[in-house]
Amino acid sequence: MSSYTYKTIDLFAGIGGLRLGFEKTARCKNVFSSEIDTNACLTYINNFGEDPQSDVTKLTKAQLANIPDFDILLAGFPCQTFSIAGIKKGFEDSRGQLFFDIAKILKIKKPQAFLLENVKGLVSHERGNTLKTILKILTEELNYRVTYQVLNSKDFGVPQNRERIYIVGFKRKSDFAFPTPLGIKVSISDILESGVAEKYFISERYWRCLQQHKARHQNRGNGFGYKIIEENGISNAIVVGGMGKERNLIIDRSVKTLSNQYNGAFVRKMTPREWARLQGYPDDFKIHPIDTHAYKQLGNSVTVPVITAIAENMLRALDSYNIKADKSGNYLKLAVPA
Repeated sequence: MSSYTYKTIDLFAGIGGLRLGFEKTARCKNVFSSEIDTNACLTYINNFGEDPQSDVTKLTKAQLANIPDFDILLAGFPCQTFSIAGIKKGFEDSRGQLFFDIAKILKIKKPQAFLLENVKGLVSHERGNTLKTILKILTEELNYRVTYQVLNSKDFGVPQNRERIYIVGFKRKSDFAFPTPLGIKVSISDILESGVAEKYFISERYWRCLQQHKARHQNRGNGFGYKIIEENGISNAIVVGGMGKERNLIIDRSVKTLSNQYNGAFVRKMTPREWARLQGYPDDFKIHPIDTHAYKQLGNSVTVPVITAIAENMLRALDSYNIKADKSGNYLKLAVPA
């Protein structure tokens, strides 16, 4: 195993899922982070001891050049821009243009590699033209060798059906390949908490509203409405807004009695900690103390085990090139032996 340590930067960092995924390889050191959401920054500080509060979109060319040198750029577009669950505006939405800020940093700093993450909807957005534009800039203007693939979180040890596109690029020719499914069978029962607070249970009144809402849509011939996940099943993708929580309800059979205001079927939302587990965060990861912020941050985050699997393959590919470069006396990289 190589002893090289690679330097990363974490853009549009959220709560640090991309960084955490790479750090779990024990071979990466993050040297710069950027996030504008104050509450996400609080979670980031509590887990990494650093405040990422900054807006790279407002930095001048000279300021971007002063970002510490690094080997691998990590970034996720804000999910709302391309998500099927949101309004499909793409580059017409200012958030969709954040890709160009990423491209600007790649052009100035010229790192060895990058990993970009986005929702699966990016593949089909504007009949594929949005992705085609992104790939053209990365390959023709920035001279990276680029590959992409849609991976599903359920194939990497978490019980969540969550498809995301991952775009990987290298400055040099590499033998990188995306990871294959781990073959680990997991289900909702593996991540559930016991003895959860009553506040996570659906009130009797709201439970009736959900049932009526679903019945109306069923009569119209569509599948909208709440969904109860069986204990031996897997969750739908956890998302922010809409009925994200109601599409992942469970029946908590560990509870025997509830206050009168709650439904008698023991149906409840998943807790923020359960959402964290669905994203592969360890239980010692400190989630935001306010549920509203915790759900939003986790719904917008990445699935950590997927990132670690990609990271391991990326580092293996970088090792292959860098060790050869080292032996040839033409060692141009930033990473240094640990």
